[in-house]
Amino acid sequence: MKLSCLALKVLSVLAFTLLAASAATAQRQPDRFPNRAVRIIVPFPAGGPADMVARLIGMKLADAWHETVIVENRPGANTVVGAKFVARALPDGYTLLMAIDSTLVMNQFMYRTPPYDPLNDFAPVTLVARTTQLLLVNAASNVTSVGALVAQAKADPGRLTYGAGTLTTKLAGFMFSKATGVSTTLVPYNGSADVAQALLTRTVDFAVDGPTAEMANIEAGKFRALAKFDARPFPPVPDLPVVPGLDEVTVWLGLVAPRGTPPDVIDKLQRDVAAALSDRAVVATAVAAGVYPTTSTPAEFAVFIRREAERWSKVLPETGMRFD
Repeated sequence: MKLSCLALKVLSVLAFTLLAASAATAQRQPDRFPNRAVRIIVPFPAGGPADMVARLIGMKLADAWHETVIVENRPGANTVVGAKFVARALPDGYTLLMAIDSTLVMNQFMYRTPPYDPLNDFAPVTLVARTTQLLLVNAASNVTSVGALVAQAKADPGRLTYGAGTLTTKLAGFMFSKATGVSTTLVPYNGSADVAQALLTRTVDFAVDGPTAEMANIEAGKFRALAKFDARPFPPVPDLPVVPGLDEVTVWLGLVAPRGTPPDVIDKLQRDVAAALSDRAVVATAVAAGVYPTTSTPAEFAVFIRREAERWSKVLPETGMRFD
């Protein structure tokens, strides 16, 4: 079949238009964010609250972006290893840090020469979650209440040991001992999974931790929760009392990027993370583990970080805790 001259001209124009559109799309493609894999660095071993939340968010972002989201665990040195890695990464939004309160607030007061500047080395994206902290014992222990734990600690000052993995839980243990007038000994660990193992083997007498890594043992009856450090409901133990005599102590998580990441990329990350954390299945999974999703704008998160720094700067000197 022969085509008329008019048809040939129409086809030529159409072909040229399609090629031009294809070329324009190809030219714009590198500007689309993200157009390749994104890494979320978790400065803790796998299995803890930060790791769980990062993986929940990562799965939703991967679905929304049609790009791979890699959750990479880089534990060590009180979250410094992961934080320094992200602080030195390219500020393009492809390397993010699932920061914890100690990373962005407490560490700066724990080193004579801080290894990074939490306020100036990162661009806040959004607050992500708060966790409920629990006072726990092995279920084989004869301690069945906070009062019984305090009585045992007073009977033998300094003998009782407690395990804690994050700086906040270590501080919570210190504050608990101070509020109840007892002397206890901290046994530090790198993360919640290690704390759970220590309590399971009774290497420590009690523990202060969030429930993420502890939940299976609580539900199996191997761990006994004595109290919580805030007033939020904890469905697995509905009648759990609040630790007496303390202000609320929670571990919080937030997502940050390297300083200099473009504002439009930060805003997109914030919107997409907020959408991920509004998913009912994500919320249900997190809350069941004692992790409460929450989000903020980048500006709100920046204000929150500075306010928390002011709060803990007054507590830390009293503890005598330092990392160097």
